[in-house]
Amino acid sequence: MSNNSSEPLFIKICGLKTERDVDTAVEAGADAIGFVFTDSPRQIDAATAARLVRRVPEHVLTVGVFRKDPLDFVRSSAVESGIGAVQLHGPEDRAYYDALASAGRTLIRAAAFGDTVPRVGEYGEDMLLLDAPIPGSGIAWDWSSKPLAAPGEKWLLAGGLTPDNVREAVAATNPWGVDVSSGVEHSRGVKDPALITAFVKAARAEG
Repeated sequence: MSNNSSEPLFIKICGLKTERDVDTAVEAGADAIGFVFTDSPRQIDAATAARLVRRVPEHVLTVGVFRKDPLDFVRSSAVESGIGAVQLHGPEDRAYYDALASAGRTLIRAAAFGDTVPRVGEYGEDMLLLDAPIPGSGIAWDWSSKPLAAPGEKWLLAGGLTPDNVREAVAATNPWGVDVSSGVEHSRGVKDPALITAFVKAARAEG
């Protein structure tokens, strides 16, 4: 459980590229599924994402992940793919978020953990993803070094999470949710169905 409430931990599985990836994450009980549109070993195009989005039940949030991409590209990719949320990694300012907000999609701001602890909603976003100091490295970081987000805020812990350490990370930081990508792969950019299932089970385990 998260934030000392009865609300189940929110789990996002990111960087999915195939029907098997999507079906496994949905069957395991993921709350959100991420598709990477920006340059990455996990990158897919909007047409592929649209095909995968159609496999996802309405109660599971579909997220498009972007990093330093032009606003028009984000908008067109979101429309073509049919994703329900946009996740931004980069230097986007409040005006960029405001321009996307009018479309009615959930907005997720990804911020690297550093000296200043970000707050949910500073840019008008609906959720905050708090990533490792070096985002995308897949390296676990010191979650307990200082307070993260405030209790009750919709923030997701990310960065180096795996089925083996996610329970410890949740206990240490009490997040609203968690996000994983490389931690459920058997090689870079290639998901492992068994690890996806194990991650969701471990993240929601009691104690």
